[in-house]
Amino acid sequence: MSETAPISIRRGAAGEAPHTQTYAVPWREGMSVLDAVLWIRTHVDSSLAVRYSCTNANACKECVVSVDGETAYACTARLPLRGVTVAPLPNKPLLRDLVTDIVPPKERLAARQP
Repeated sequence: MSETAPISIRRGAAGEAPHTQTYAVPWREGMSVLDAVLWIRTHVDSSLAVRYSCTNANACKECVVSVDGETAYACTARLPLRGVTVAPLPNKPLLRDLVTDIVPPKERLAARQP
């Protein structure tokens, strides 16, 4: 029988009260927090919102989240067998679940005027 690690994820959308869901993820040595989140999204709950771009022209910094209260890249943070708590970045506007608005304000496109 394989081991499982608990991963608690703070979920919700902007303007909603957040809630935490805990999942049991099949654990293997060296797996990342992103591996666990993607396993949950694929096998348990497809509504889980997460941002990542590991295979998209090597664009990095998309998967930054809070792991046990510390800012970390989900792709490099290792999942310990004891588990972790994952939350969106606390200092960024929340869009949904683990997705926050990470675009610097000066880089946002201005709305087109008719």
